[in-house]
Amino acid sequence: MSLALAPGLRDLMQRWLSDIGSLRDASDATVDAYGRDLTDFLSFQAQHAGDIPGPAALRALTASDLRAWMAAQRARGVGSRSLARRLSAVKGFYRWWAEREGFDATPVLSMRAPKHGRRLPRPLSIEGARDMIETVGGQDARDWVGARDVAVLTLLYGCGLRRSEALALDAAVLPLGEGLRIRGKGGRDREVPVLPAARDAVARYTELCPHDLRPGTPIFRGIRGGPLNGRLVAKVMEDARMQLGLPATATPHALRHSFATHLLNAGGDLRAIQELLGHASLSTTQAYTAVDTARLLEVYAMAHPKA
Repeated sequence: MSLALAPGLRDLMQRWLSDIGSLRDASDATVDAYGRDLTDFLSFQAQHAGDIPGPAALRALTASDLRAWMAAQRARGVGSRSLARRLSAVKGFYRWWAEREGFDATPVLSMRAPKHGRRLPRPLSIEGARDMIETVGGQDARDWVGARDVAVLTLLYGCGLRRSEALALDAAVLPLGEGLRIRGKGGRDREVPVLPAARDAVARYTELCPHDLRPGTPIFRGIRGGPLNGRLVAKVMEDARMQLGLPATATPHALRHSFATHLLNAGGDLRAIQELLGHASLSTTQAYTAVDTARLLEVYAMAHPKA
């Protein structure tokens, strides 16, 4: 439904969304999703109270109001994972608001999200990752486009970069050395080593690229010379996975999962992998340990032999 917000509340919501984008370095898609989640929540509260909610009414929400909203979400078929995400958006707004205006947001912040199973990453096999990179190189008649796609995917798999991080690389870093400083989520910087295969792939692309790769411009370009759109990277992988018979989970992000999983299976240290991925919390990185429990137990047994 379309919701008419009180002017003060509309301004408050826009300031929160602006802060998410600037202070937390969230993507436009993330900010939009939070905006939709909060608007949906406010729409329900308007229906629940029978009036357009103002700041005073929303500051006075009770746990019962929150439970009624969650029950309505469930009745609409919203799953546990999605509901947890929506509740997180609402809590984020209230936490930010309470810090600025000094009211007690405990009824909202203490609400527990529904339990849901952890969605484990689905990495490609080593052979699958290699085949994917080789296949994208031959999908376009223009050699420089094929070289570009190979270079991007090699950075995702060889360096564990997010797609957005690879596409944000500035031509000032050319030619690539043995390491890269990457600005990741939340404005966190990290150093990642660059393998020879990644350096070679990027070098071949830059030699063939017809566009001026001067400092201050992105390395990876679209056909007309503008920044390469991340959706095109996903499309290239989609075409390649269909040729190779790989599952729909063979996405750009799966290459990053593959990077971490293959390092772990080779005996890599979990904390070192956390640093390479740029995860703020080790618990995020620990999702990869469930991919190959047998390998993890083997490493544990070697490090902690029984007496």
